[in-house]
Amino acid sequence: MKDIDTWFNSWDRLASVGLSAVVLYTAVVVMVRISGKRTTSQMNNFDWVITVAIGGLVSSSALFKNVSVADGLTGIAVLMLLQWITTSLVIRSKMFRDAVKPEPVFLLHKGSLLKNNMRKERVSEGEVYAALRQKGIDSLTGADWVILETDASFSVKARKDQTPKGQQELMSDVKGGPG
Repeated sequence: MKDIDTWFNSWDRLASVGLSAVVLYTAVVVMVRISGKRTTSQMNNFDWVITVAIGGLVSSSALFKNVSVADGLTGIAVLMLLQWITTSLVIRSKMFRDAVKPEPVFLLHKGSLLKNNMRKERVSEGEVYAALRQKGIDSLTGADWVILETDASFSVKARKDQTPKGQQELMSDVKGGPG
């Protein structure tokens, strides 16, 4: 087996990697454009898997001599087709949707943390506090609910009749503040 220099192989190899990267980049941009907005939206589980896998295929195809650009593009096209099939089945079949897509979960309701739900979803109080602070709510009682959505984002609904206990409640996990 021929030794490969860690720092530099050849100008031909650099040109090959550079050209491969340009072709792969262009192809992925075109495929993402064709496959639609969902490919680059906030990701659920299967969107994330596709994104990571595509990154691996692009890097392998650009850098490894034994993986051709055509191999990488074929893999990327198949993954995008699988994502399209999966999302189509999610839309059309409740049974399939239930199998692959998580449900939104209440983490807070009427000012009370739902600790069992938080534990099951592995969400800390600090993460709920941060979601409330981002919406300008300064106490647990200032929110009707917080929901962990299927894409791991938080939805927050403020109470109309906010009667906050005080800012200390949601600031206990914040470092370096005044006072």
